[in-house]
Amino acid sequence: MSDPVLKVRNLSVFYATPTGDVRATEEASFDLHPGETLGLVGESGSGKTTATSGILRMVSSPGRIVSGSVELDGVDLLKLSDEEMRRMRWTKLALIPQGAMNSLNPTMKISAQISDVIETHTGQPATRERVLELFQMVGLPERIYGMYPHELSGGMKQRVCIAMAIALNPSVIIADEATSALDVVVQRVVAQTMAKVRDALGVSMIMIGHDMGLMAQMVDRVAVMYAGRIVEIATVADMFARPAHPYSQILIDSVPSLTERQPLRITGGITHDPRNPPEGCIFQLRCPYAQEVCRQPQEMREIRPGQEVACIRAEELEREDA
Repeated sequence: MSDPVLKVRNLSVFYATPTGDVRATEEASFDLHPGETLGLVGESGSGKTTATSGILRMVSSPGRIVSGSVELDGVDLLKLSDEEMRRMRWTKLALIPQGAMNSLNPTMKISAQISDVIETHTGQPATRERVLELFQMVGLPERIYGMYPHELSGGMKQRVCIAMAIALNPSVIIADEATSALDVVVQRVVAQTMAKVRDALGVSMIMIGHDMGLMAQMVDRVAVMYAGRIVEIATVADMFARPAHPYSQILIDSVPSLTERQPLRITGGITHDPRNPPEGCIFQLRCPYAQEVCRQPQEMREIRPGQEVACIRAEELEREDA
């Protein structure tokens, strides 16, 4: 396999509170390879968006990046100056936000907003032909060139954000739940647009979300997050065929079946205080398989080629495969 275009190592992002730091993302590590789409999944509050905010260096106060490294094409983004990092955004690393209406300027025409991204980073204003070329790539009609965001549907606004993300041909695009605010029909259209752009440009992509069904269709590998930590990474085929972490299994069981009637699986227990995580396995307070040994630190370990998990049951699964 080729060298990773993005290497994240031990990334930790905390939020200060009067009663202690909230450990929103802790010791997150993963690779993203050229042309690959990695799904970052987990329930709301699991640290997905915080992790990618750390990668983009867009963590707002009282949050702060505590430790780690983020190498993009061999450059550690966490060591760059603010101005150097600003130049990396859009040109090397772009974001498709979750809420397009909150991301687009309501007082500027669509064409002006795309042109602004290009001019700010290249020093040259975008031609009408370049803007229309981007429209064509994301399936937008020429007639919206002079429109304002409020004149577009939700799906069209989201595709404008995709056009802005690809305007300067970045190496990596992060899609932060880019379809979650849309109805299911428009979700499919936007997802297909992202897939088309990814394949046409050969760009690497991180897709954040909690829709395992969408992940199954869109990504090459899946990284599962729980309470700020990555607990499993696997190819999408292995993740759905034989998930190794109990939390991964619960996420997969949450996908409704069109062929079988089955009760919704409920996870017992409650999430721990994020200011005071338990010693050892982060999922132990809710895990149906928890043992005394789970109070010891659980490191990520490879149990099959391309599949890593932070769980004591990894040894059992390895024996089953032997």
